Amino acid sequence: MKAAHFYLLLHVFSTASVLVNAFDPITTTVVVSVGAALGRTIYDYFHERCDPKWISFNVTGLEVDLENKLFGQHIASRIILKAVNGFMSNVNPKKPLVLSLHGWTGTGKNFVSQLIAENIYKEGMDSSFVHVFTSELHFPHPSQLDTYKSQLQQWIKGNVSNCERSMFIFDEMDKMHPGLIDSIKPYLDYYDKLDGVSYRKAIFIFLSNAGGESIIQTALDFWKAGREREEIELRDLETLLSLSVFNNKKSGLWHTSLIDKNLVDFFVPFLPLEYRHVVQCALAEMEARGLRPDQSVADQVARDCVYFPKSERVFSVKGCKTIESKLDYYT
Repeated sequence: MKAAHFYLLLHVFSTASVLVNAFDPITTTVVVSVGAALGRTIYDYFHERCDPKWISFNVTGLEVDLENKLFGQHIASRIILKAVNGFMSNVNPKKPLVLSLHGWTGTGKNFVSQLIAENIYKEGMDSSFVHVFTSELHFPHPSQLDTYKSQLQQWIKGNVSNCERSMFIFDEMDKMHPGLIDSIKPYLDYYDKLDGVSYRKAIFIFLSNAGGESIIQTALDFWKAGREREEIELRDLETLLSLSVFNNKKSGLWHTSLIDKNLVDFFVPFLPLEYRHVVQCALAEMEARGLRPDQSVADQVARDCVYFPKSERVFSVKGCKTIESKLDYYT
C-alpha cells in the first residue's frame, strides 16, 4: 500500500471515531458500524489472505528470473518453468505438484524455491502460505519418528485447510530419517479429497544433495568427451537420478513409496557450476546490493574458490554458496 493511501484510510477511520461522540445513540450505532467496516477494510488491506490479490502466478516474472538470476542450470530452468506454469494454469489439477531438486551444494536449489515463491505469492518466502521444513531443525531425533509423522500430517492438513494454494519446502532431504516423508504420501496422491480437504492445488518441493554424485559424474563425462554442458539433457540424468536417490540409504527418499508410486512429478538435476558461472553469481550479487558490477572483483572472487578435479579446476566445490561472504571481503 502507498503511504498516501494508508494515511487517507487512517484519517477516515479516525474521523468516523470522533463523530461517534457527536450523535445520538441511534446515529452512533450507524457510525460505529461504519467505523468497524472501515477497520475491517484496513485489516483486509494489510493482512495476507488466500485469494488472487495475494496469490497470483507471474509466469513472465519467473521466466525472467530464471534467465537472469540462475546460472549454469539450463535443464533445471526449463523444467521448473514448464512444470510450475503448467500446474498453476490448470484450474483442476489431478494431484499436487511435487518437485524433487537434486545437486551439489551452492548450485541453486534453495534459490529456485525462492524464485518460485516470489512469483506466486505477493509476500514471497515471507508468505504465511509458504512453509519450510529443515530436517535437522524440525526432525532432529530418530527416536521421535512416530511423533514427527503425526505432527507433519497435522501441519500439512491444517495449512492446506487454511489455503489450498500452500507451498511446502523440505530442505536437507538427504538428512531426513527414511520413512518420515512417506507419512504424507496420501496428500501427494491422486485423491479428490481426504477427510474433506483437497490437496490438489498445493506444491511440494524436496531439496537434496542426494544424487549429486551421479550428476557430477555425468557432467565430468561430457566435459572429458569435449562436449558442451548445454548438450546434457534431462534424459541423460532423470532415470539415473531417481534410482540413485531411491537406493541411497542416506536419502530421505530411500525406498519411499513416493518414488515407487510415481508421485514425484519431476526429478530436477542441478549441474555443478564452472568458473564462469561463479563470476556471474558475483556480478549478480553486486547488482543486488546496489553496487556497480565490477568484472575484476568478480574474477577475484571466482579465483578464490576451490575447484575440482584439482588438476583441471573445472567445477566449483561450493558452487556460489560462499559468494556473499567473499564479496564482503573484496568490496
